[in-house]
Amino acid sequence: MTIDKSQIIELLKSRGEHDKAGQADSELPDKVDPQEHAGLLQKLGIDPQDLLGSLGDLGGGLGKLGL
Repeated sequence: MTIDKSQIIELLKSRGEHDKAGQADSELPDKVDPQEHAGLLQKLGIDPQDLLGSLGDLGGGLGKLGL
């Protein structure tokens, strides 16, 4: 399962972490696999296990995640 990089950037911005959002934009691929890219996500302060729940809280819903 992959997640659009833009949703991760939106999550970081909603937390007020604009520097990390810029870092995510430059370092993450367009489609992010939470398991495959766990190291990068953790570097950005995102727990890969909590990622889907956090995105759901933003109103992204599973439909927008392609599930």
